[in-house]
Amino acid sequence: MPAAIQPPALGFLEACWHALVLGVVQGLTEFLPISSTAHLKVVPVLLGWGDPGVAVTAVIQLGSIVAVILYFRADLSAVARGISRAVRLGQWKDPSARLGLAMAIGTVPIVLAGLAIKTLWPGYETSVLRSIASIGVVSIVMALLLAVAETVGERRRSLPQVRPVDGVWVGLAQALALIPGVSRSGSTLTASLFDGWERSAAARFSFLLGIPAITLAGLVELKSAFAASAELGPVPLLVGIASAAVVSWLAIAWLLRFLQNNSTWVFVAYRLGFGVFLLAWAARSGWAPG
Repeated sequence: MPAAIQPPALGFLEACWHALVLGVVQGLTEFLPISSTAHLKVVPVLLGWGDPGVAVTAVIQLGSIVAVILYFRADLSAVARGISRAVRLGQWKDPSARLGLAMAIGTVPIVLAGLAIKTLWPGYETSVLRSIASIGVVSIVMALLLAVAETVGERRRSLPQVRPVDGVWVGLAQALALIPGVSRSGSTLTASLFDGWERSAAARFSFLLGIPAITLAGLVELKSAFAASAELGPVPLLVGIASAAVVSWLAIAWLLRFLQNNSTWVFVAYRLGFGVFLLAWAARSGWAPG
């Protein structure tokens, strides 16, 4: 694993254990609206391992992508067929074609924002945005926004009613997830609820929309992450990816069932508590970054 996760003297088995834990954290938090990026920074810091860094967290997220692609393989197949028919026959009113178009449009904002950060903000990984205090504030703000969306959302729209313009609205919300603590699933779920979606449909669209963005982020950082783990080889990182895949599958299945009959208030409460905890921690440590 990269030096950011463990000291140089860390052994192979301990590196694998660290990676396994990070994979479990990633799997539990990627698709729940509580911010995987925040937890992948905070949990290892609490355990005394240090911040694993952007490259490692992005690559471990590939395990979540494996899970979501396998879980939604039927949906993705339908989208591919719908897009194919639309291109050949002009049938863009087909729900699967519209879903595919919304996914494509919704990916553009986060890709452009990610490229901008990568090229124009070389100090992003150690910036104040990745500080404990910043994550705490962002978590509280996003909890309040989700609470408002839960309260005012009409919950009348289902996935077959998706429109390309939904990709613009939810895609812009997804781009905010580049700020640690926002939560990609949380921001897209919140935006969809504001837009009148049913909870389970909003979550389903959030999962599908995340496939291109998370895949691209992981592939971009793949070389850096494996290069940083050269001393111990690729096995620890692969352990993290594998554990993230298994736990992500379970989290997806649970959340979709949960949102069919339950509200998002439990996540609002968790994010508020998480944010308050982080602010208290930052205050106690003198508001120092990390």
